[in-house]
Amino acid sequence: MDQGHSRVPSPSQLPASFSKYHHPYFTSAEVQYLSEKQRGKLSATQEEKARQQACGFIEAVGSKIGFPRKTLATAQNLYHRFHLFFPRKDFNYYDVTLAALYVSTKMHDTLKKPREILMVSYAVRFPELAAKSKSVGGEVDMDPATAENDRQRLLAVERLILETICFNFTSKMPFSYVIKIGRKLKASKKLIKFAWRLTIDSHRTLVPIMYPPNTVALGCLYTASLLTTLEPPPSPLVEAQLDSRVATILKEKGDWERTYMAEAEDLEEIAHVLIDLLIQAAQNPLANTSPRTPASPSPHPSPRNQHLSSTGTPQPPPIPYKADQLIRLKIMMRQNEHPLRPQQPLGSADPSELYNGNDIAMLGRNQGTVRFLFGPLGVVGQGV
Repeated sequence: MDQGHSRVPSPSQLPASFSKYHHPYFTSAEVQYLSEKQRGKLSATQEEKARQQACGFIEAVGSKIGFPRKTLATAQNLYHRFHLFFPRKDFNYYDVTLAALYVSTKMHDTLKKPREILMVSYAVRFPELAAKSKSVGGEVDMDPATAENDRQRLLAVERLILETICFNFTSKMPFSYVIKIGRKLKASKKLIKFAWRLTIDSHRTLVPIMYPPNTVALGCLYTASLLTTLEPPPSPLVEAQLDSRVATILKEKGDWERTYMAEAEDLEEIAHVLIDLLIQAAQNPLANTSPRTPASPSPHPSPRNQHLSSTGTPQPPPIPYKADQLIRLKIMMRQNEHPLRPQQPLGSADPSELYNGNDIAMLGRNQGTVRFLFGPLGVVGQGV
């Protein structure tokens, strides 16, 4: 990990004190600007590959420990947020993912010590060493100095992650909204379960840090309804009509937007992101993704059920969609969707000013007094 940052102000230039505001969500323009700024020489494709590799590692380590879904999803969100403000080249993704997982355990009261998380990560990274382990839990026999060095790096990155969220431990998940809104829309249990799994995959993207949980849930229900038309075998007629009705309702602007505090344009953008993710999975069957249909077995079963696997290494289920099917669906959506709204960054033309000038350079530094506020500028003090 490279602790240096370009153009860091000298101590004499640093303000004596300043405030840092927490921004729970970012616009598309902000995400694009910050991603381009932090990816460096990586292409957008390489950045996406690194993002999916990191999310898969969080999934593998967290599932092996037995963390609940909310802990894994929040860890993936923290990883995405971290690399909007810190260059990918300066940090090893193992350090960032494990630190994100550690912070997430604190946020959801599923706390594990850093050493426990590290030991499981070694088993995931070095399965050949885990197979030779003589300990009951399969703990890898690592050099104590190496383990301690990794622990110190994890704690150093933890501090940076805490600063990027302004120590705001509030985390709202979309999963409960999927069930509640799905029932309100009279969706079938199969569709709701499918949307739940799409919600799991949405945390492999930047969607949850761009939209509130109710909008993410609606976007996943809308996407699931669209995808059921591609899924063989066909559902029973009555169930299929109910599920197709969900897409019909959510596609058009109407009273539901006011009821659920979301907009049809946002749901369409979420659907495109999720379908892009499915296209990647269809083109790369070995990609580490969640099940695609309600009947598909989970690639990461509970530790209670690991004895059901003869190999101990679960294999991802086959993707039930072909890439060309999904591409045709995207083309059809583009032909009939609403006009795009102009996206403006929050507060200024330069999204990095969300942290007020030199604030980004001062992340992780000890000079000056910092006030971390739990909401955006203009919102703090209005009930926040």
